[in-house]
Amino acid sequence: MAALVAGTPWMRIRVIPEFAPPFIFRRHFRRNFSVRASIDSDAPVRVRFAPSPTGNLHVGGARTALFNYLFARSKGGKFVLRIEDTDLERSTRESEEAVLRDLAWLGLDWDEGPGVGGDYGPYRQSERNAMYKQYAEKLLESGHVYRCFCSNEELEKMKEIAELKKLPPVYSGKWATAADGEVEEELAKGTPYTYRFRVPKEGSLKINDLIRGEVSWKLDTLGDFVIMRSNGQPVYNFCVTVDDATMAISHVIRAEEHLPNTLRQALIYKALGFPMPSFAHVSLILAPDRSKLSKRHGATSVGQYRDMGYLPQAMVNYLALLGWGDGTENEFFTIDQLVEKFSIGRVNKSGAVFDSTKLRWMNGQHLRAIPFEELSQLIGERWKSTGLLTESEGPFVEV
Repeated sequence: MAALVAGTPWMRIRVIPEFAPPFIFRRHFRRNFSVRASIDSDAPVRVRFAPSPTGNLHVGGARTALFNYLFARSKGGKFVLRIEDTDLERSTRESEEAVLRDLAWLGLDWDEGPGVGGDYGPYRQSERNAMYKQYAEKLLESGHVYRCFCSNEELEKMKEIAELKKLPPVYSGKWATAADGEVEEELAKGTPYTYRFRVPKEGSLKINDLIRGEVSWKLDTLGDFVIMRSNGQPVYNFCVTVDDATMAISHVIRAEEHLPNTLRQALIYKALGFPMPSFAHVSLILAPDRSKLSKRHGATSVGQYRDMGYLPQAMVNYLALLGWGDGTENEFFTIDQLVEKFSIGRVNKSGAVFDSTKLRWMNGQHLRAIPFEELSQLIGERWKSTGLLTESEGPFVEV
């Protein structure tokens, strides 16, 4: 059975067994279903890059932003920038400004987002709390979510028992079937509570990842999960789902470390009656020793490479080749050529190794392609920024 969700013409959701979303969970209901999403090729393409402003822009994040940018431009779509700053303790405006500066330096101009605006704002999660609360209440009313009054001590005890039994550390469901009177009693006492999502106890969920092919999860490994904390703050997976749905994001292109999040997000999409976007999970960037690239391997942020004198066009060219190729031996591309040739179908599943020697070679290739006058100006600006020159009027270097 295929159901077309009203108001969102680009997405079909196939549901097994045959009932169409949204539906209301009730006690003793046999919760067993599987969903599969496919995208309508005639739909407008809208992608997003959603950095967390808790530090500098890592080269892995820059590569993800680039793939989103290239996909949007190659399809005549929109590239949206959204700031995911719900981590209030670690998020800073200074980090946000640094990320925006690095993206602008790379030439990845966004169509909607901070400093640009757009019809789907605001574009900072910290400014969208009212919307999250609205959708959380909707889920509570429909029965997809319930109030959980368990204390931290109770939750820790549940985790310990699960470990002893060698079971996944999932929530026991204590408040999932509580009587209305019990809930009202806790509310009257002012007991703190979270909002937990009811996860079906049987069945599976499948997606067709544009890079990895079919990916599936069994629902009985998840357990009921929190979408709103007791302090009223929304949880990451809930925010992301609401944001992507209300911003009409058609394709989610992100790092493979987010693949496990897809299960929770897909359940929320279904419960709210939203269509799911197409997903594409990009492999991680690895260090030469095949471990995850980190600071111990040297420079890892875009800002560091900018300060070291690398050209933005060389960084863009090199990052594009980390997991993608056009099928030829050519490795030298301008950003316009990348837009013309980019295809998500040619992104590799396996991790790409970050080779600083190859990056230096790539930078040299782009330096040689710059006209002499422009190169002279770049060198002069570099010398001034590093303090080697205090004046730069008159002729520069001629050989």
